[in-house]
Amino acid sequence: MSLVFLGVCSHGPGITARSERADPQQYQRAMEAYGRMRDALHAAKPDALVVIAAEHFANFFMNNMPSFAMGMSDGYEGPIEDPEWLRIARRRVPGSAAISRKLIDGVMQQADIAYCEEWKFDHGIMVPLHHLTPAYDLPVIPVNINCQCPPMTPLHRAYAFGQALREAIDRMPERIAVVGTGGISHWPCTPDSGTINVAWDQAFLARWCENDPRTLLDYTDEQTYRDGGQGGYEIRTFIAAAGAGHGARGEVWCYEPIPVFACGVTVGVMDVQPVLRKPEGVVG
Repeated sequence: MSLVFLGVCSHGPGITARSERADPQQYQRAMEAYGRMRDALHAAKPDALVVIAAEHFANFFMNNMPSFAMGMSDGYEGPIEDPEWLRIARRRVPGSAAISRKLIDGVMQQADIAYCEEWKFDHGIMVPLHHLTPAYDLPVIPVNINCQCPPMTPLHRAYAFGQALREAIDRMPERIAVVGTGGISHWPCTPDSGTINVAWDQAFLARWCENDPRTLLDYTDEQTYRDGGQGGYEIRTFIAAAGAGHGARGEVWCYEPIPVFACGVTVGVMDVQPVLRKPEGVVG
């Protein structure tokens, strides 16, 4: 099995940009969880890291908004934001066009996906990399899901995309890690920024850990907007990761609602090692 690591984490820009304003104990627990995830990722010895992130109008806009896209380059630049504000230095992040091409060809057997030879990383990818691969020595394969504006892909298609990704990975000799990154409930760039629906977050994470598509996919966008804000649409990245771990269960290592970060900082993993067979079929 070539899927050697699977997890999810938050990517709120405040995690690096406003770190000193958080409750010190909460921040310490969050950093310890990121460190634990970093160590587990390193121990898995992947050849490349697939990061499933959400679009923030950094690379795509209303004139061209694919439901799913994957980078296919040997290198990417980031962050697109002011490095002094985000507190992450701008750099070139290594990629692998060859591994990307294998993944794209494999995913296309089950799901439609766009590809991009140019990609600018924003906080949605750079904040996780800052914590998980601080040496930037692991090739990164960026994946984007439109979580920004309708029409957005239905949740069952996000799960099916994760399954297609898993099947592509399982056909490859390379060791691949996958991390889904997004927010759960959050209201970015609105007067409600800093609001966190803890009960909704925890209920979603419980469903993510169970990884039963019947309950994990039982959300409408109207319900998500009501209870989790427009940032809640990013549950698609967590759902795609769960699809890649179809048949496995997850564990939340950290959930810390930190209003100054405008999200509940989350770190979770899915134990893919016991899943010795390929997923049977797709949900969508």
